[in-house]
Amino acid sequence: MRHRTRPAHGRTLAVAGGAAALVLLAATGAHAEGKGDVRVTKAVVKGGKNVIVGTSKTITFPVAITVRDNSGVKGLTRVSTFNADNAGSFFDWTGTKCVKKSRTTSVCTATMTVDPEWIPQSTEGDTNAAAGVWQVNATVKANDGDYWISDNIARYKVKRASTLTTVVKPAKVAKGAKVTVTGSLTRANWETLKYGGFTGQPVQLQFKKKGATRYTPVKTVKTGGAGKLSTKVTATSAGSWRWYFPGTTTTARVTSAGDAVTLK
Repeated sequence: MRHRTRPAHGRTLAVAGGAAALVLLAATGAHAEGKGDVRVTKAVVKGGKNVIVGTSKTITFPVAITVRDNSGVKGLTRVSTFNADNAGSFFDWTGTKCVKKSRTTSVCTATMTVDPEWIPQSTEGDTNAAAGVWQVNATVKANDGDYWISDNIARYKVKRASTLTTVVKPAKVAKGAKVTVTGSLTRANWETLKYGGFTGQPVQLQFKKKGATRYTPVKTVKTGGAGKLSTKVTATSAGSWRWYFPGTTTTARVTSAGDAVTLK
């Protein structure tokens, strides 16, 4: 069975989805109401991973909800998920598949989807404020007609996608000479559906010696205007340089491709 409602401007309980963090039992203080003994016992969003949303690619991910009732589980009649602080929401509930695990218990997996083109019209105010910690609510139904409206059954993070570049010049130098490593850190702007510079962020410069298998940290540099990065380092051996951004609560971590330097 499919449930699909395109998000509308100002909608605060639209189906939304998220990422990583926290799995909660329904009995741990979440508000709930209904009839009978059917209950959500566990909910996991995208296997415990963050949901990263950019500016053009449609994003789809699962919310696995474990449901229990003495008569057996009929399924889900509503799933909603939204920012836990401001109720910002832009995901659409596009389907559910329930798998029976025992006579009394089933795992019902709801599929969540967003086309970024929907996002600017989905929330009031700055849509980018919807990034951060989100929660899931669900209404579940049993074979005997019992139903339960369970709030806050899982929390997770929805983050703005980011990009990071590295350029090293000159690409060939004498040993002990200086090279300049530049780059740019950008993140998705859900209002404009474009990427913009992310300023004032700590980004780690890393180096991998030729023949080595791992990069090692060298220094940390903060991004300037338009998310630009620049620093000088001494080339003591051939190898590759790259930038690494650890991310924030609202922005995804990202690692650039490496740029190689050779010695004369």
